[in-house]
Amino acid sequence: MKARVYVSLKTSVLDPQGQAVRTALVGLGHAGVRTVRQGKVFEMTVEPGTDLDTIAREVLVNPVIEEYKIEYPR
Repeated sequence: MKARVYVSLKTSVLDPQGQAVRTALVGLGHAGVRTVRQGKVFEMTVEPGTDLDTIAREVLVNPVIEEYKIEYPR
């Protein structure tokens, strides 16, 4: 079974990489870009019943500054 875990910085955490990307985009003429937040995506193939919530919390995410979402694409 396929799964994706999306990891992103909490909204209360500054995102300097996202700000740098936004600055670059505006410099390239894309003035309509107001904000950019960067993150990570983990695409996994797992056995049914695999506890992805525990894997995300214990391995993939720094819970102090990051949050996550799990998706099972069809």
